[in-house]
Amino acid sequence: MDTSLHTLCTLFAQLGLPDSPTDIRAFIASHPLPADTAIEDAPLWTSAQAAFLKQALDDDADWAELVDTLAARLQQA
Repeated sequence: MDTSLHTLCTLFAQLGLPDSPTDIRAFIASHPLPADTAIEDAPLWTSAQAAFLKQALDDDADWAELVDTLAARLQQA
């Protein structure tokens, strides 16, 4: 069982993206998400990243809250 603490940094690492706080802020600023677009449907993801995000949300997995947080932050960009 995975008992590690999930953060935006660990979510970005899981997605294979640069995961420093500075990198995350830059990513969010440069990838606005329209309010009517589900995060997993955004064109910025690879198919593997989109599948991970979708599965996290569909399964209400440990990552789901962070995926929701990321979606909200992308929509505010």
